[in-house]
Amino acid sequence: MTADPTQAPTQAPARTQAPAQELAGTTALVTGASSGIGEATALALAAQGACVVLAARRRDRLEKTAATVTAAGGRAVVAEADLSGEAGATAAVSAAVAATGRLDIVVNSAGVLLLGPVEDAPAEEWHRMVNVNLLGTALVTRAALPHLLRAAADGPRHVADLVNVSSLGGRVATANTAVYNAAKFGVNGFSEALRQEVARRHLRVCVVEPGFVATELPRHSRPEVLGALAGDFDPGEPMRPSDVAGTIVHVVTRPRHMAIGEVLLRPAEQLA
Repeated sequence: MTADPTQAPTQAPARTQAPAQELAGTTALVTGASSGIGEATALALAAQGACVVLAARRRDRLEKTAATVTAAGGRAVVAEADLSGEAGATAAVSAAVAATGRLDIVVNSAGVLLLGPVEDAPAEEWHRMVNVNLLGTALVTRAALPHLLRAAADGPRHVADLVNVSSLGGRVATANTAVYNAAKFGVNGFSEALRQEVARRHLRVCVVEPGFVATELPRHSRPEVLGALAGDFDPGEPMRPSDVAGTIVHVVTRPRHMAIGEVLLRPAEQLA
């Protein structure tokens, strides 16, 4: 049978190529990974090929997130730890390094928000916010620093990333968040000082400052405080944890010669 020259040759169907995983071969430690921004960030980094080490206190939540990562073909390691003290911070970093022998990315996302006026505030709430939000961030960073610098010098990317999740409250102080503001202002100052110390060694330090995000965080305040403040703040449609996670992935996948030092995120309708 002679082929008809007027007929176009049959073409094989085009193959759908899986998107490149920009973080394949890296290890990322994410604190506060049991919920909210930390959980969403761990899932987003895993989708880009990173082995994610999930650090927080609630082991059951961490195991659920790890199962989600594994089911999608990724790798996750659970590191149950209280990140408000030196022992927990060191243990989380050690678990990350033990997983693959390296540590390329750290995202400090563990945080506590306890609303209320300064007058008659329980001192225990202040200690929790300072210990987790500021001191915990600093302690995890200190423990991770030698490993991040080693990855920047010898790793395949020749760059490492530290992302500290701060807050819009680290830029703008408001009533009923005084100590939270103080802790997050401290995170911003700590991050900038460290950035200047390590910039020439290709460890990129970024602070991410979200406005209102729909997480469980604000609900941890005392019921009487939540009742008194109900209706005082309307951000419009809030951001989702995945919105912040996507920004963090963008930060850590920039070319080696580029560093994003600070990112402020707000819901489109949030005025303050």
